[in-house]
Amino acid sequence: MSAALGAHVLVVDDDAAVRQLIDEYLRANDFRVTAAGDGRELMAAFRSQVLDLVLLDLRLRADDGMQLLQQLRAESQIPVIILTGRAEEADRVMGLELGADDYLTKPFSPRELLARIRTVLRRTRAAQDGRAAAVCRAYRFPGWELNLRKRQLATAAGRSVPLSNGEFNLLAALLASANRILTRDQLIEMSRRYDNEVYDRAIDVQILRLRRKIEPNAAQPQLIVTERGVGYRFAAPVEAVY
Repeated sequence: MSAALGAHVLVVDDDAAVRQLIDEYLRANDFRVTAAGDGRELMAAFRSQVLDLVLLDLRLRADDGMQLLQQLRAESQIPVIILTGRAEEADRVMGLELGADDYLTKPFSPRELLARIRTVLRRTRAAQDGRAAAVCRAYRFPGWELNLRKRQLATAAGRSVPLSNGEFNLLAALLASANRILTRDQLIEMSRRYDNEVYDRAIDVQILRLRRKIEPNAAQPQLIVTERGVGYRFAAPVEAVY
């Protein structure tokens, strides 16, 4: 999984200095970062955002890190790297047995942390590519993220942009078939998988509205391009998030 499209890491640590160090280093290496200081903030971020990996300190003052890890594992297979102290071998072993993907002992170097995050993300992507039944949670394309579970479009900075049901369905269909030319009839049929409503057949009108919302210049579209006499194609790189 590449950081180029904004891999999103949730950092859970009750030490503000540690959170800031990790935040600054990962952002400098093209990651998106959300910070949480306790279990409540962790679960709020987990349930409201599309995350690629959780970095979890097991020794939080207000919460049991093991219980938080169990809760994450009960709800998803999101990659988790645990942080422990050098003398806490039992914590490391138990964390791995509960489903953590890797661990890092404090104090650690930011370079080693970055290397471990990249390794876990690559391993996770390889496993997902080999699992045909994986469920896509979101699509990312340059500057944007479409959350399928929340039916929400957001900028890379996290600002939400409202979409009608028809616009959401159409954009999801385009992203699912990025760089493929789709006819209007194909777009109508594909959009129906995202809800049970009868889709508005005015495809060209919906395309125009989407372009006004996501294109830098709607008059010269670079994302949703017209294939004359055939239909439309989403022309930018798209990353599926599972």
